[in-house]
Amino acid sequence: MDITEYFSLVFTDYTLRTITLGTALLGAVTGMLGSFAVLRKQSLLGDAISHAALPGIAIAFLITGAKDSNILLLGALVSGLVGTFWIRAIITKTHLKSDTALGLILSLFFGFGMLLLTFIQKQPNANQAGLDKYLFGQAATLVESDVWMMAIVTGICLFVLLLFWKEFKTLLFDADYTKTLGFNTKFIDILITTFIVLAIVLGLQTVGVVLMSAMLLAPAAAARQWTNSLATMVFLAAIFGAFSGVFGTAISASQNNLSTGPVIVLVAAVFVVFSFIFSPSRGLLFKQIRFIKNRRDLELHKTLAFMHHIAETHENISHPHAIKLLNNFQGFTKKTLQKLVEKNYATIDGSMWSLTDLGFETAANLYTKQSTEDE
Repeated sequence: MDITEYFSLVFTDYTLRTITLGTALLGAVTGMLGSFAVLRKQSLLGDAISHAALPGIAIAFLITGAKDSNILLLGALVSGLVGTFWIRAIITKTHLKSDTALGLILSLFFGFGMLLLTFIQKQPNANQAGLDKYLFGQAATLVESDVWMMAIVTGICLFVLLLFWKEFKTLLFDADYTKTLGFNTKFIDILITTFIVLAIVLGLQTVGVVLMSAMLLAPAAAARQWTNSLATMVFLAAIFGAFSGVFGTAISASQNNLSTGPVIVLVAAVFVVFSFIFSPSRGLLFKQIRFIKNRRDLELHKTLAFMHHIAETHENISHPHAIKLLNNFQGFTKKTLQKLVEKNYATIDGSMWSLTDLGFETAANLYTKQSTEDE
């Protein structure tokens, strides 16, 4: 099945429709919430939370003995929240930095989770088979109830974002100012973190513990390259996340032996790379174009200023001078001289050059501007 056939079947085939809607919703909600994690410089938070959720999945199975997705994800949510508040406690109660706290909780909880999974696998009953899907994800296990759950959570997240938009935005850029306005910064911070944990837990079944942080960060990182507006960034991150889910699912379904979760993450990475290169304001390509243009403008102005210095020694500014006078001047090139002619700053007659009135006036303004900046 190729990609075009996939998109023709997605509206009629129950399984394809369910998986596509689920991954699109997951990408949208993680993109929205990931924007706040990226701007708050908590990029490792998603990785720590997703790994911290693993023990909760194992403990929920040990307690209930069932592989019900809702129960397992509830255990993951509790474990993820515990890990998150432990991180906050370590940061606030000790002298350790946030990256140390995140790394500590990540490794501790993930190690404990792997220990529990190993213990479960050695149990005599065979009901434990399939828990390892939460490590790398298995989108094919999504059912309609899972999609409805993602849709409800996405709707709640969107509602909360709109309701507390001013508070979130103020806290994001100036926490101290938010306190002076009388807002409960601790409550707002916990609210944001809780929804991030919830979004990550929802994605464990689809993308898995190991790759979930990429779903949280990649769409937001790509969106950040295109705008300085928080609202636009959140919107773009949701779009990038949703498209990553859709196209990742399409590529995975159209090829044999391709896991959906990793493909979705790779598609999200393509959005990031594309944004890093082609973004008009921050992209590497346009930065290089601006750098080359600025360097050429500088060479042009330096050459014009040097020609002005020579021309001002004569009463007649249009007095011709030999081009060889410019040969030893750093920054002079034939292209630079040709550009000056095109701009009507200078004229060339054989091997002689002279400044025009416009060129002399422009060069004099450059001197004036430079003197003003120096003062």
